[in-house]
Amino acid sequence: MGQVLYRKYRSRSLDEIVGQEHITKTLAQAVKTGRIAHAYLFTGPKGIGKTSIARILAHDINQLEYKDDSGHIDIIEIDAASNRKLEETKELIEKVYVAPVSAKYKVYIIDEVHMLTRESFNVLLKTLEEPPSHAVFILATTEAHKLPATIISRTQRFQFKPIEAAKVMAHLRVIADNEHIQIDDDALKLIAEHGQGSFRDSISLMDQASNYSQPVSADTVLTLLGMPPDQLIDTLIEQIESDSVSGIVKTLQELGEQGYPPANIASRLGSKIRERIIAQSPLLSMEISLKLLENLIEVPGSYAPSQSLEIGILKNLANSMSPKTVKAEPINKPIKTSDKAPPLDSTVPDQAAKLKPKKPTPIEPSLVESIANRNKLPPKASLDQNTWQEVLNLLKSRYNTLYGIVRMANVDFSRSGTIKLAFAFPFHQKRVSEPKNREIIQNAIFQSTGKNIIIECRVDPSQLNKTEPDKRFPDELETINSIFGGGATIE
Repeated sequence: MGQVLYRKYRSRSLDEIVGQEHITKTLAQAVKTGRIAHAYLFTGPKGIGKTSIARILAHDINQLEYKDDSGHIDIIEIDAASNRKLEETKELIEKVYVAPVSAKYKVYIIDEVHMLTRESFNVLLKTLEEPPSHAVFILATTEAHKLPATIISRTQRFQFKPIEAAKVMAHLRVIADNEHIQIDDDALKLIAEHGQGSFRDSISLMDQASNYSQPVSADTVLTLLGMPPDQLIDTLIEQIESDSVSGIVKTLQELGEQGYPPANIASRLGSKIRERIIAQSPLLSMEISLKLLENLIEVPGSYAPSQSLEIGILKNLANSMSPKTVKAEPINKPIKTSDKAPPLDSTVPDQAAKLKPKKPTPIEPSLVESIANRNKLPPKASLDQNTWQEVLNLLKSRYNTLYGIVRMANVDFSRSGTIKLAFAFPFHQKRVSEPKNREIIQNAIFQSTGKNIIIECRVDPSQLNKTEPDKRFPDELETINSIFGGGATIE
């Protein structure tokens, strides 16, 4: 069985450690002078060499050669995550007082020490307060803040830091040359960025990429990470810069159809914007860039990542541009108020025939109007419960199906320039979030208020507790029929 690269190229001496010179120099001097502490604490992110240095130090203070992963009877490694109980800790501590078999020191390496229980920490603390002269503890953790202060105070603490990307790339290049892996610099840069300062993660990703295809390119790495290609991300940035709302929506839809998770899209978009800021060649202003980066950070933890990504970008545009600079085109083509039935209702033949007007309604202009035309008119009124009723009446007159869904939403007018709609069912939220339906609602709002309003939709299961229908809307049966396609009434 072949050996994975990160284990094959694990450092075997303090001199081979890369990127932690502030630690290795101190430890090497301590070993040289014989000033060995009874307890060390290694803290820092995963995959940056804490365990490797602990093993090297354990061998160096015992003047043992460290060539492979074979164990030594006086060097005991413990995973605190699986040996965290009080009984297990007591058994360990009892053996501490037994002299080493063949080495000078009995060394205990406790990995992820923060996983110990409170009782186990108390037992360990007693030993650290009065340790036998032959015992050395090396504690390692990624979450030092979870350790009791009494434990930390009785150790020599070493803070490990993430490895600089340039050093990671240089180290990966050496490994690639040794293993005859053909990989370009752009791919190494992506791997180093994704590794976030971790040698182990970076080497593992390069190993995986080399098995996928050779030569390894940046596109290969992006494919393995599930990240969208740079071409589409660059297109998206240009559309944001040119305020093309429809272009942004279409590009995001294309990325979604290709299977890229919203969190990955947000991550890649954020990285691209950050790169442009560092290079001092941003397409976007600093204000827009920072607001957009702030919105993108929230996407992975969002309840609805796809909607959060889209709204985060469009909301940023709405808050950063004056009405005169809006260049977005309507997503739907204008619909004439003539013989055509509404597109949403045309899927149900009976409803389409019922809703087809015999004559154009002169007092009811088309709800589909370009944003550019909207900006020529001054605002008429603020958006509140009264004007919202006008919006619903407009929808009902032309888009009865959409009206039947929207009227069931809980409406929040608290944020200026934005209306928040909460639905009890994901189906309704998804339907209203469709670009064409959102455009229809926005135009209806504009007709009633003269304002361009951003629409945010979410699912709120608490709406299920609404037991009585809204008395303002008497046509209950007609609305239900329009939503579900009609049916017989059971007496």
